[in-house]
Amino acid sequence: MALRRDNLNMVGKLCVIALGMFAFGYALVPIYRHICEALGINVLAVSELRVPGAPNLPANTQVDRTRTISVEFDTNTRGPWHFKPAVRSLQVHPGELTTVMYEFQNIQNRTMAAQAVPSYAPKQAAAHFNKLECFCFTQYTLQPGEKKEWPVAFVIDPRLSKDVTTITLSYTFFEVGGKVPAAPTTDAAPQAKSPEPLKPTGDV
Repeated sequence: MALRRDNLNMVGKLCVIALGMFAFGYALVPIYRHICEALGINVLAVSELRVPGAPNLPANTQVDRTRTISVEFDTNTRGPWHFKPAVRSLQVHPGELTTVMYEFQNIQNRTMAAQAVPSYAPKQAAAHFNKLECFCFTQYTLQPGEKKEWPVAFVIDPRLSKDVTTITLSYTFFEVGGKVPAAPTTDAAPQAKSPEPLKPTGDV
């Protein structure tokens, strides 16, 4: 009888522990939510606020609305193709996420591979021009007449010197050789002349 009573007591304790663990796991999500809200790191709440149609989205406190910087978009090409931004300039606030679309088209009658390299003016702005999405330094292969559109998403660091009021983002698009057929030529290349034999300058 004593052994049976001990076994029943042990089963009862195990049931209580199991119920306690279940209750703790069930309450973990709301507990986590309240703790995150109290600490200001509520990832769940932020994701819910970003649901389309959700009202009263909190403002980005990192945006410095006391300053406006003019960002100019310049494009250069080294080859017969079209490359341009959707807009030539924008007024942005430091800390504000901005996206600009670029259009590139291969107008040749051959397949080509190309890539872009960015540069900044003034140079000191390069360290504060943070691109979250960019097509630069990526090689693209385009078919004859093919057109592509790429976004550039960027944020200007609010720590940028207040003396800088204008930034120029310049892209140079150039063809990458060695991976696509060479451009067809219609004219035969001129034949090189054979060098004339050297004349003796004296007795050997």
